[in-house]
Amino acid sequence: MAQRFHSTARKIVAIGRNYAEHAKELKNAVPTEPFFFLKPTSSFVYNGGKVEIPRGTVVHHEVELGVVIGKTGRDIAEGDAEAHVAGYALAIDMTARNVQDAVKKKGLPWSAAKGFDTFTPVSDFIPKDIIKDPHQLGLWLKLNDAYRQKGVTSDMLFRIPRLIQHVSSIMRLEEGDLLLTGTPSGVGPIHAGQKLTAGLTQGADELARLELEIIERVGGYEFKGE
Repeated sequence: MAQRFHSTARKIVAIGRNYAEHAKELKNAVPTEPFFFLKPTSSFVYNGGKVEIPRGTVVHHEVELGVVIGKTGRDIAEGDAEAHVAGYALAIDMTARNVQDAVKKKGLPWSAAKGFDTFTPVSDFIPKDIIKDPHQLGLWLKLNDAYRQKGVTSDMLFRIPRLIQHVSSIMRLEEGDLLLTGTPSGVGPIHAGQKLTAGLTQGADELARLELEIIERVGGYEFKGE
């Protein structure tokens, strides 16, 4: 079931500010414990697909390592966390930044800013046994062949067992759920007509790649400012 997380996931749990340099570039405080938000699984889009920019929005890319949960659990101890991991995926957390900024000022939730259709591009499932150490992987993202993000998962503030422990102490993690582990620095805007490419590497080996077309969304919600 976890291998089919594209269709079976109940939720996407996205960790915020898990790379110190990313927190700083957005002028956010570096957290002292993990925090997260939820994204709908209807935001999934797959390799070769199109990412839509909703009307009036400024959309930023955030490349991430995704963890696919393989066994349902609650109050999972850090020492038991690996047994709940089925595998991994390359993902991008798209964010309507101007929408997010506006609702943050009002103390409102981020759901709209993070939850538009096509706002979670994700690769195929990567079995756990292919990855020697999930904290020794490379992440990169290009727009029109120019690097925008390039980081390593060893820079995570909170490692995967801690993230699983923390999230599962609040809500049950279920088989097939996708846990996004945060993004390195270099986030920035995308524009219609651009080609976005992202990759996940282990040493010299490429584990996953996403190639996406950026387009304007026709119809639907229009952000008109504060």
